[in-house]
Amino acid sequence: MYVMAVSTVSDDSKFWSALKRAHAKLPKGSQWKLAVASSDGVKAVNVITYASVDGLREFFEAHAGDHATTEYFEADAANAIGLAR
Repeated sequence: MYVMAVSTVSDDSKFWSALKRAHAKLPKGSQWKLAVASSDGVKAVNVITYASVDGLREFFEAHAGDHATTEYFEADAANAIGLAR
């Protein structure tokens, strides 16, 4: 499933550094599809294929939770533009 992680970032350099380290530890079968920040660095959206929303929450929080407040949602891939189904 596609999971969206929508973050309000408190420290953008530490947040993105943490995500780069997390990317290297992404579980087999998962893929990071999108990582984008607002121009001011306060908001970030990540789209990751993962087995579950709760699983991604645990993974993401372990790496970047100290640097952002993040909400997690299952993406509506059937109505998305640009995501392979």
